[in-house]
Amino acid sequence: MKVLMVLTSHDKLGNTGNKTGFWLEEFATPYYVFKDAGAALILASPQGGHPPLDPKSNDADSQTDATIRFGSDDNAQHQLATTHKLSEIDINDFDGIFYPGGHGPLWDLAEDKNSIALIEAAYEAEKVISAVCHAPAVFKNTKSASGEPLIKGKTVTGFSNTEEEAVQLTNIVPFLVEDMITENGAHYSKDEDWHPHCVVDGLLITGQNPASSEAVAQAVLKKLSSINIQ
Repeated sequence: MKVLMVLTSHDKLGNTGNKTGFWLEEFATPYYVFKDAGAALILASPQGGHPPLDPKSNDADSQTDATIRFGSDDNAQHQLATTHKLSEIDINDFDGIFYPGGHGPLWDLAEDKNSIALIEAAYEAEKVISAVCHAPAVFKNTKSASGEPLIKGKTVTGFSNTEEEAVQLTNIVPFLVEDMITENGAHYSKDEDWHPHCVVDGLLITGQNPASSEAVAQAVLKKLSSINIQ
């Protein structure tokens, strides 16, 4: 099986003067779930090269077994530092897509024409599409062939309004993931704040928060296996 992981290239947290980017746990945990299952992984981002890491996700209290493993994995670090440009990606080369979160995707991937086209093509080609935490922001502007929001009528999760309030960024982010999901006609599903929560609706798989990243990756593997992707 071949999985595309798409990361943000955006590093500015609104007008705060602080940095953002992708959240390390949401990348590292799925990365090793896929790698350990024998999947071929390609990493991409809008600008290519090294995507920005949210510095808070590398704090001592944010470390997990996967992030620690990544910290000593030269091959994985090289792969992250040399992501492909999203514009050069052909969805026909992949069985599924995974979008790690972090606040960065709210600014770039939600509006990126190449990401939007990639997701729409993947949906039409019946590929597995997955996103965790803030990454369901990538569905903000995606449409189905009928012109309706791609997630309309589907059950989707993502970072909740109460979780955003807890990190005190409600008034900083360009939009709230939970609100966007409901505004696009989807049924928003959540668990308690910070608890793992993964939702599978057909070939669309989403996770609520960083703690959900492993469950989402495992659900992707299960879904690929169920459609006989090895």
